[in-house]
Amino acid sequence: MQDRPKLTARQQQIFDLVRNAIESTGAPPTRAEIAAELGFKSANAAEEHLQALARKGMLELVGGTSRGIRLKSDALNAVNRARQTNLPIAAFAQLTLPLIGRVAAGAPILAQEHVEQTYNVEPSLFARKPDYLLKVKGMSMRDIGILDGDLLAVQSAKDA
Repeated sequence: MQDRPKLTARQQQIFDLVRNAIESTGAPPTRAEIAAELGFKSANAAEEHLQALARKGMLELVGGTSRGIRLKSDALNAVNRARQTNLPIAAFAQLTLPLIGRVAAGAPILAQEHVEQTYNVEPSLFARKPDYLLKVKGMSMRDIGILDGDLLAVQSAKDA
């Protein structure tokens, strides 16, 4: 996506609400939560706006889950470019976590520890500081919103 698509004021409001919910809680809002926040009479109105945002490439709707809303990274980049704001001081106090392997969501796989990549993450997202990340492989946890390719933040422990 080169340029940011034109959004209606309501679509921008919903996009911002979804982005803020993900940033503050780590999860997108439900359609009912969007409807309640914006004063819609039903969750169907929220769904219609979400579908319009999906058609414009701003987000992806994942079926089968009430929180199945994913922001597209190119949409976030376009929004950030459009705002051209300075980073808050907190952005410089991020954690750098290594991605050290994969975790099975289905048939067990051997977790091999080697750093594949590192990610900077906001420390306030976690109650306790994680030590590393694992990438999910498989779809058996989709019912709780954990999908293939998601990253899980893990805190080391001697006993599981």
